[in-house]
Amino acid sequence: MAALWGFDLGGTKIEGIIIDSETNQIISRLRIPTEGDKGYDHVIVQICKLITLLETESGLKPTKIGLGTPGTMDPILNVMKNCNTTALNGKNLKADLESVVGIPFNMSNDANCFAIAETKMGVISKDMPDASVVFGVILGTGVGGGLVVNGKVIGGRQGIGGEWGHNFLDESGGQCYCGKIGCVETIFSGPALERYYHKISGNKQRLKEIVEAYHIGQDTYAVETMQRLFHYFGKAMAVVINIVDPDAIVIGGGVGNINEIYTLGVDEVKKHVFNHRLDTKFYKPLLGDSAGVFGAAFL
Repeated sequence: MAALWGFDLGGTKIEGIIIDSETNQIISRLRIPTEGDKGYDHVIVQICKLITLLETESGLKPTKIGLGTPGTMDPILNVMKNCNTTALNGKNLKADLESVVGIPFNMSNDANCFAIAETKMGVISKDMPDASVVFGVILGTGVGGGLVVNGKVIGGRQGIGGEWGHNFLDESGGQCYCGKIGCVETIFSGPALERYYHKISGNKQRLKEIVEAYHIGQDTYAVETMQRLFHYFGKAMAVVINIVDPDAIVIGGGVGNINEIYTLGVDEVKKHVFNHRLDTKFYKPLLGDSAGVFGAAFL
């Protein structure tokens, strides 16, 4: 049986999946804790443990594995960077895994895995299967992006292809963890929206509560926070469209669940696109939290 093996390496768990390459049906799927606080070598041990567990459950052995990571492998320095599982940073994870396991690993970050999964077996494959350029967006605790062209992830010379979340947007966002000022992530990630609401209202609210208050319409601070989101979403997304002109954009993450992004947010995009109309299709994802591990398998 021809099978695809994919692993999603997260901050708290490692998920592994085996998919039938012809039918896309799941053969086996397991999760174990990452335990990144125990150090880099222990993360390697956990990945190897998960491989063994999947082999035992499925009766199959991998010839190569796709691995989604919480950061990026620098293609020049051959070390991990920008990982929230900080034990991985500065390490050649690919080489170390291949040395221990003895098979090739294809690696990409979680946003790229999200984008390729929704393209190959998610909403794009169902609704727009002829799409040649797809941009996948994660709007959550952070903001990320992944670019898929003709069914392949575009990683780029520096491994930062699709890193839309760290384009400059507006200085009002303040300092970003990456060291820059005013990144997209500082404007409309979930925490950024909560910070802005707190700044103008003096009250701390979770994003869910802010959105609920916006829908009721009596909290002017919630209305201002959401209007700011739509305004800057339009500006930021228009940059992507003007550069790569994707057929479709898929939006995942908690902020992506705000329905008005697909109406009022898209209306704002229209104002800034270098065209007299907007033909780009915007979609909610189909695979949910499964996208990362499916995308890893398709690497």
